[in-house]
Amino acid sequence: MTKLLFIVGSLHKYGFNDQLADEAKALIGDRAEVSFLDYSDVPFFSQDEEFPTPPVAVAEARKAVAEADGVWIFSPEYNYSYPGVLKNLLDWLSRPLEPFPAESASVLAGKKIAISAVAGQSAGAGTRAKLNEVLGFNKAELLPESEQVGVALAPEAWGTGKLALSDEDKAKLAAEADAFLKFVEA
Repeated sequence: MTKLLFIVGSLHKYGFNDQLADEAKALIGDRAEVSFLDYSDVPFFSQDEEFPTPPVAVAEARKAVAEADGVWIFSPEYNYSYPGVLKNLLDWLSRPLEPFPAESASVLAGKKIAISAVAGQSAGAGTRAKLNEVLGFNKAELLPESEQVGVALAPEAWGTGKLALSDEDKAKLAAEADAFLKFVEA
């Protein structure tokens, strides 16, 4: 069975992007095995800690990404970019698995990745653009930007903490789920 790994771009418990990831998991249903990456214990990136043995939390995150057929990132937008905690994770994942040669592959190289975002009125355009840039640089295979979903929060959502998807948002998310499964299984 296809294995998908979901990464939520913040550590906020049951934030809007967690809720979007849960919606996506429900849409995927039994078409794939979905797991969520807990990277809350990943330390700040330091080359001093890379080799010979990376921190345990880093090794576990790399293993989860390596074993997944595809990774779907759901990220909030902080200052028109992605959160620092997600950047830190991506920095660890982007590093070579062996010290020499320095250009040896990372777990991101060739990994099929989808991106979605829930944010304010920008619908996460900034975070999606920057994630596409950094992941593309790291040789990941990205679901085309035209198939990635951005959801603009209704102003009242900030007070309730509840993600309310419109019918259009639900249809776009379902289309992204279908497109990502086809992309991963190709």
